[in-house]
Amino acid sequence: MRNLITDVAGIKVGNAQDPVLASGTTALIFDEPSVVAVDVRGGAPGTRETDLLALERTVEHVDAIVLSGGSVFGLEAASGVVACLAQQGRGFQVRDVRVPIVPGAILFDLINGGNKEWGRFPPYRDLGFEAASQAGLDFALGTAGAGYGALTASFKGGLGSASARSGPYTVGAIVAVNALGNVTIGEGPHFWAAPYEQDGEFGGLGLPHPWPADALKLRYKGQQPENTTIAVVATDAHLTKAQARHFAVMAQDGLARAIHPIHTPLDGDTVFAAATGRVALPEPRADLITLGTEAAHVLARACARAIHEAAALPFASTQPSWRQRFG
Repeated sequence: MRNLITDVAGIKVGNAQDPVLASGTTALIFDEPSVVAVDVRGGAPGTRETDLLALERTVEHVDAIVLSGGSVFGLEAASGVVACLAQQGRGFQVRDVRVPIVPGAILFDLINGGNKEWGRFPPYRDLGFEAASQAGLDFALGTAGAGYGALTASFKGGLGSASARSGPYTVGAIVAVNALGNVTIGEGPHFWAAPYEQDGEFGGLGLPHPWPADALKLRYKGQQPENTTIAVVATDAHLTKAQARHFAVMAQDGLARAIHPIHTPLDGDTVFAAATGRVALPEPRADLITLGTEAAHVLARACARAIHEAAALPFASTQPSWRQRFG
């Protein structure tokens, strides 16, 4: 187990980023088309191809999912992933044509200090192509991919991932944390996700003792829609689109356990759920409860890892990283 979403059989991940731009893209590629659903809770989302994931839509399977910085410009990253997959002959068959199915979501990182003067064409299509081309089982966390330019209320945001075994199933998550709120408690180093931590993966500090008097005090960036936490949870279980949708709904609780506040009118929180279908689901109700519960735990852990692994951007007046403050 790598403690990455790629522990789920049938998934590869690639990152691409531009340090001058201070932004990047993450592509999650399925070895074979997989069942995908989505749940959107934030008030300011930016998404692509999410309507086709509705239960009544014709397309049943998806080739890839893209998470990207760049706000609306970053939606072009999915076009790059589509181009890469088309070169490989991937996609939904329509007569003698194949059309890659690639939904995605974006976060806002346009005012983080990077150079966004890209001229006529934003660079995200190229970043998407590069990310898809580099997809593999191992990938960087923290200031990488879609999380490269991400920020939170207090510390540098980033890209996080985690995984777990749950009976015969594997569950994994990947998340780009660019939240309005905080992943840490009060002014200290402790993470809201501490109860779910495995093997000291984000410092092993546990919960603070005594509990800070200002722990629940609201700390957030401001009153502009400059935020969003976007994620994918995945399992190797065989799920229908309806089951995957509920899997996504349950996984959203992982964001609530790791970020305070969450799902605000100024966030665009979006969680995709994917099932690669490698393991049968003999007890659909009971097993889906187990999978959804584990997905929430794994997503909470991934959020904390995103902050714990991040490095500050190399610009004046940049937001500090967690490691700069607490080592």
